[in-house]
Amino acid sequence: MCYSLSATKDQEVCTLCVAEKFFTYWNPPRVRETGALQNESANCSLRPTAAQEQRQVRMTTLTHRTRRTEVSKSSEKKIESEEDTNQERSPDNEDPGDSKDIRLTLMEEVLLLGLKDKEGYTSFWNDCISSGLRGGILIELAMRGRIYLEPPTMRKKRLLDRKVLLKSDSPTGDVLLDETLKHIKATEPTETVQTWIELLTGETWNPFKLQYQLRNVRERIAKNLVEKGILTTEKQNFLLFDMTTHPVTNTTEKQRLMKKLQDSVLERWVNDPQRMDRRTLALLVLAHSSDVLENVFSCLTDDKYDVAMNRTKDLVELDPEVEGTKHNATEMIWAVLAAFNKS
Repeated sequence: MCYSLSATKDQEVCTLCVAEKFFTYWNPPRVRETGALQNESANCSLRPTAAQEQRQVRMTTLTHRTRRTEVSKSSEKKIESEEDTNQERSPDNEDPGDSKDIRLTLMEEVLLLGLKDKEGYTSFWNDCISSGLRGGILIELAMRGRIYLEPPTMRKKRLLDRKVLLKSDSPTGDVLLDETLKHIKATEPTETVQTWIELLTGETWNPFKLQYQLRNVRERIAKNLVEKGILTTEKQNFLLFDMTTHPVTNTTEKQRLMKKLQDSVLERWVNDPQRMDRRTLALLVLAHSSDVLENVFSCLTDDKYDVAMNRTKDLVELDPEVEGTKHNATEMIWAVLAAFNKS
């Protein structure tokens, strides 16, 4: 408050002080109201609107859904990858070539069973092994998905009447198999199983068909066994001539093969060809037709020998026409057996 210079004890108030008091008395409510409005407007500017809140809720929901979808997809991929890994590791999908045992073709197994261990050659009186090896070539090609028998028709129901057809001409990696595959591909019209066994053996009267004969089959198969470390190569003198022989060096592999055939008709006998292993069934048929099964069972006791021979006889005496029509039957095995039975 200001006072005039000539103020008395009563302190006369100047006109400016009265005006200031009057203004202060009437304006504070309006100033406070204005300040409140400014604060409220500031709060409103900071507070999101209802539309903004809804938009923010939607964005949050979408984010959660996206994250859940990504998590579910990643978990599904992880489960699928684990299932694929388990399937790849399952015993049913394992490649037989990855086993510890040496992978042999049916022809190599038949020849190995027919060879004398120390002498390194087959019996001179065995005239069945040549056709047996050719039959093994046809079965091996069928098992590898290269050839098959034509579907049965009203006129061609029998196995021996149906032609051998080409399924795939991709190389197998075996010289004999690829050579036979080449002959089958180039032959027109197609031939039956029995005709092919005769052509590959060279037992034909048609001079134009002699080109299909597979030559030096035993020697070529023996060389494959030498490369696999089962046989070795020697030369023996037989007075008038020298002959290349192939004594057995890896007796463990031959014993394993013989034990597999012995168990198939003794301890593991199932009395049903459809439940037997396909390669074991084929080897039994080929070994019997090649007259080398005696070498497999000769080391058994008399009782087991009789049981093994009788069961094998019952097996090969089954009707190939009936067995070939059963579910999961390998028609080529029974067609080869039918050809051997007819010859």
